[in-house]
Amino acid sequence: MKKAIIILISLLLAPAALAVWLKQPFNHEMSEIKLAGLSKADPARLKADVEKLSTDYATRHFGDVKTLNLAANFIQAEFQKTTKRVTLQSYQVDSEQFHNVIARFGPEIDYTATYENGPPKPVIIGAHYDVEAETMGADDNASGVVGLLELARIFAEKPPSVPVELVAYTLEEPPNFRTDSMGSRHHAASLAQAGITPELVVVLEMIGYYNDAENSQEYPVSLLKWFYPKRGDFIGVVGRFSAAPTNKMVKMAMQSAHPDFPVESISAPASMTGIDFSDHASYWLHDIPAVMITDTSFYRNPNYHKPTDTADTLDFEHMAKVVESVHALVIYLGG
Repeated sequence: MKKAIIILISLLLAPAALAVWLKQPFNHEMSEIKLAGLSKADPARLKADVEKLSTDYATRHFGDVKTLNLAANFIQAEFQKTTKRVTLQSYQVDSEQFHNVIARFGPEIDYTATYENGPPKPVIIGAHYDVEAETMGADDNASGVVGLLELARIFAEKPPSVPVELVAYTLEEPPNFRTDSMGSRHHAASLAQAGITPELVVVLEMIGYYNDAENSQEYPVSLLKWFYPKRGDFIGVVGRFSAAPTNKMVKMAMQSAHPDFPVESISAPASMTGIDFSDHASYWLHDIPAVMITDTSFYRNPNYHKPTDTADTLDFEHMAKVVESVHALVIYLGG
């Protein structure tokens, strides 16, 4: 009888335990992080940058290498306004050259020097700048890239206490998705080859679309609707099932910047549709801690991979809060 009761209780508690692991709730005390020097992001500047990328460089995809690399030049020029530590990570696919654009802030790391506790671990924040063919890619993923540009401006004014590397990736979209041609695959491999283990990689993948209508938010598994909002008015943190503590920390730090702007997180296996659908998965291949920050893409935005993915569909006030929340995360990681 006792064994039957124990089994019954276990069966009843299992879904709750799984939900806690997936969602990473945290108590009130944990969410009250004291943040000194949190900077404001500029919604108007975010809007101007999205409009620039999604109109002047609308065809920035693998089939139009010239425009794709012009977009890289634009990002490089914007980074160079904020730091002298800007480099291109170039590589070849077929007969063409492609470029990741990298800007560094905070303490410089000398990997040839001897550190008492090893060299500092950088925080990597990235976003892909290429688009699906036949789209303007305002949300996917000009929104993520302009988040990088705004963070660069913030770090120029208030340098982070930890090394930060902002990376604009090329070739995330098909036909290169899930191949070694992805810019993030090259970046992740270069870190692994150099023996550099980042503190964390944060990938900004579509951060601009929000909808507060009831049932505007979908999920890969219908059961998740019992535990997550039905309105698409939040920003999401997506991480590996095994990395729940890290994902919870990211959620906690981001939520601290704007308690009124919901941050939801999920720790799930890569087999769940969408969990590994961006550049963060490139780092998982090398067991580097990485999360995706997202508005949940096609689970919310009806314009995903369509010509209607334009700047006028985005919410730049919410985007500014996401940028500020990522800044809060960097401050938190800096101790």
